[in-house]
Amino acid sequence: MFKKIGLFLFVMSIAVAFLTLGTLNAEAKPIKLTYSNFFPPTHIQSKLAEAWCKEVEKRTNGQVYVEYYPGGTLTKAAQCYDGVVTGLSDVGLSCLAYTRGRFPVMAAVDLPLGYTSGVVATKVVNDVYRKFMPKELMDTRVMYLHGHGPGLPETTDKPVKTLEEMKGLKLRATGTSGKVAAALGATPVSMPMPETYQSLQKGVVDGTLCPWEANKGWKLGEVCHYCTAAFSSAYTTAFFVVMNKDKWASIPPNLQEIIQEINQEWIVKHGEAWDSSDREGLGYFLNQGGTVIGLDKRESDKWAQAVAPLIDEYLAEMKSKGFNNAPDIVAFIKAKLEEYQK
Repeated sequence: MFKKIGLFLFVMSIAVAFLTLGTLNAEAKPIKLTYSNFFPPTHIQSKLAEAWCKEVEKRTNGQVYVEYYPGGTLTKAAQCYDGVVTGLSDVGLSCLAYTRGRFPVMAAVDLPLGYTSGVVATKVVNDVYRKFMPKELMDTRVMYLHGHGPGLPETTDKPVKTLEEMKGLKLRATGTSGKVAAALGATPVSMPMPETYQSLQKGVVDGTLCPWEANKGWKLGEVCHYCTAAFSSAYTTAFFVVMNKDKWASIPPNLQEIIQEINQEWIVKHGEAWDSSDREGLGYFLNQGGTVIGLDKRESDKWAQAVAPLIDEYLAEMKSKGFNNAPDIVAFIKAKLEEYQK
């Protein structure tokens, strides 16, 4: 009798050991993420996104690994956010402006408030998100946000020295920058950045609104020959890096904490990269024979006055949609710009 009980206990202990080993193996199975990004692989922002993927795998000791899809190969720029929501990709990077009207609170960041750098724009857009936590981003898990340096007009064949010379030009622009183009007297043509080079080359548009980095990062310096340094009306474009909510919830808390630490580091890296790539883009533009056209104070003030109504228009539109805190959002952004641009 005792021998049978002993044998039974021995067999049960072996079974429990195998079950425990199976559980450990199941827990140790790596979590796979897919990352969609519209930037080409050679662009600095794409390289940073890929570096984030590698850093996540490194710091989680391979417990989380990320398959990276640059160049819009998984989802196109305008479909990237919805792609994350629906699970076509687990992580996505694109512009909020590509789905115009969907992100009304965050659109305030893109207003032409005279941005001076990508570092500043990146700080501001993350500050706005943390301060107001807009519902419009609650269908994903926000990793972090960033913004490019001063958005300026560039043209292919026509130098623009005065505000009046903007009239009649067709400029590629997206989201709020389309409104900026219209306020400056041009006709905005909405299209994502990957389509811009060919449209400029074929004369579909006469120019574009963009930061200097696009001259090298997207090779626009090969087809644009003039840039008007209208910093008084400069805007930024906010970019998102978001994760599918269910996928985020499937990641253990200790690994979530590691990823959040990486996110905070990558905010700084993206802002600095926008500024360094602006410098490189300007150099590339000039080496291609491009000309930068400066504005005196009087002319600069005219450009600032031309886009100023866009702020009132934004506030009125937000009020009509029931966003009564819109003045607080704009005031917060202006205060942060003043703080960071001292």
